[in-house]
Order: sequence, then structure tokens, then C-alpha cells
Amino acid sequence: MNESSVQEPSRLLRRRLPLRLQADLLGRLAITLRAGIDLRKAWANEVARLPARWRSRLAVATQALGEGEMLSEALRCTGLFSPLVLGMVAVGDQTGRDVDTLRELSRVLNHTVQTSRQLRASLVWPGMQLCLALLVVGLLIFLGGMMELERGKPLDFIGLGLVGASGLVTYAIFLVAAAATLAFGFRLLLANWRAHGPVRQILNWVPLIGPATRASEAAAWSRAASLASGAGLDAGRLVEMAGTVAPGLAVDARRIESRLLAGDTLAEALTASQRFPAVLVEGIAVGETSGTVAEVLSRLSDQFADEARRGFEAAAKAAGGGVWLAVAGLIILVIFRIFSVYVGMLQNAAGGI
Repeated sequence: MNESSVQEPSRLLRRRLPLRLQADLLGRLAITLRAGIDLRKAWANEVARLPARWRSRLAVATQALGEGEMLSEALRCTGLFSPLVLGMVAVGDQTGRDVDTLRELSRVLNHTVQTSRQLRASLVWPGMQLCLALLVVGLLIFLGGMMELERGKPLDFIGLGLVGASGLVTYAIFLVAAAATLAFGFRLLLANWRAHGPVRQILNWVPLIGPATRASEAAAWSRAASLASGAGLDAGRLVEMAGTVAPGLAVDARRIESRLLAGDTLAEALTASQRFPAVLVEGIAVGETSGTVAEVLSRLSDQFADEARRGFEAAAKAAGGGVWLAVAGLIILVIFRIFSVYVGMLQNAAGGI
């Protein structure tokens, strides 16, 4: 493949193909390959099924396949696929189990999509509550400019000096700036998380969020390790590949291999790293004893994913409760502000008699 086509993804947008489309594409590709259709023809047919916005980038893979590249390298050139997909497709290419690998990848990605949908659904109501609270604050600011006290002084419901149309504009600017800051901060936090920065250690101690993030990472590691084990990879490659999709559980593959050569089992080698949950290590030990490591890891991945989903949903409910308390506090504040204003007016009136 020529150098220009390899470098092309660097000049394209870095957004990946949505997981749902990745799952559909890989699942259909597995079916057509099992039916005996040539890979290049099968790929061209699948590309034609996808939305037009993605076809130009997927055409890079079409060109690569036409030049004799393996499927894993062709997918890598597009810049559209996750590390798990790229790594496992490479395993399928090397072991000759490409159809089975593609089918299992499709199942794993579909499960991830369903879990993500459930999590987003749990965040809808807290998000609506927050938006309602912000709108109520804006309405009170605007109405405050229409209500005058003695000497033409406007009624400040919130107590922040924001009243009337000018106060509403200031409030809107503040919200936009806060949203932009939060978005930028989230990107920094995410980068810090992936780089094993202090954010990871801090979040691990946060109730609900900490256990859920650890379970989510264990689920990702178990999925990748299950696929690698099912494809026949040795323990070193298995650990290396799983670590690429779960950075918090990444360990030095050479150290694992050295312990295995010294007589340890994989479970014992992972225990020595002190990074892995006890449930995961115990499951691997059972799988090694029974020769069903891939099956055990697959079940564990679903178990960890469900645990992570429940944790994030609980965190979303807690956030919704926090928003409700904030709204209730706002209402109480407004009531006291109005009450104090009218008490002051009555006292002034009584003093003038």
C-alpha cells in the first residue's frame, strides 16, 4: 500500500465510526465471509450500505484491500475503528479465525451499545430537571426587573444583583461560559484518566462513580481477553491486547510471561500485579483449571458491564436528587426573599406613621 494512503487518516476527521455501525458492519461481514464471498467484494458491498458521510473514509480500506493488505491493516488506515476492533481483527487475520472473530466482535459491540443506551436513558430525567431549574432562574431574573419596590428599586429574587433583561443577558453569558468550561474540563479529565493521571486515583474514591468506572474497565478488559483467548493467543499477547482497551488494567506483558515461565498460572501472575479485581482473577483461575478461560471471561465481561451500568444509573439518580434539592432550595430562597422584602416594606410603613 502506498504511503499517501497510509497517511490519509491523519488528514481526516478523527471521529470514529459509531459503535452501532461498527457492530452492524462487522456482523454482516462475518456472514458474507462465511458464505464464501471474497473479502474485497464483501467489503465493497458493506461500504455501500453505510451512510454516505462515512464512505470516503471507508474507501481507504477498500483501496488497501485491493492492494493486498490484510483486513486489520485496511481498517487501521481508515482511522474509524476502536483499538479493540483493530487488535482482534489482527488476531483473526493471523490465526485464520477471521469469521469467528468478526462475529464475536459484533456481539460485544452490540452489548456495549445497549449498555450505553440504558445509561443515557437514566440521565434524561436529571438533565430535564437541571434545564428546568436553569429556566426558572432565568424567568425570576427577568420578572424581577418588572417588579419595583419603593423608589423604583427592582425586586432581586435571586440576591445576585441580576434583574431585568440586562441581568438575563448576563445570566445567559454565564451559562454559555460555564458549559464551555465544563466541556473543556471534561476533555482534560478524560485525557488525564487515559494517561493514568491523578484524576483516576481521585475518581476511584468517589462513591458510586468509582466502583462503576472500575467495573466498566474490568468489563472492557474481560471482553478483549475473552476474544484473545478464544482466538488462541498466548498469555502475553492476551494481556497486552486487553490492556490497550482498559488502560487502568494494563500490565507489562513481559513481566507476566516471565512469571508464567517461572511456573505461575495466569491468575497468579495477574494477582502479583495488584491491579485486577479479585472476582476477575478468581474467574480466570477457574477457567484455567477447566480449560474454559474464554467462556469464563465472556461471562465476567457481561457481569462487570451490568455492574457498571447499575452504578452509573445510581449515580444518575443521585444527581437527579441533587438537582431536585437545588430546585427546592431555590424555591425556598425566593419565598424568603419575597417575604423579607414585604416585611421590610411593612416595617417602613409602620415607622412612617
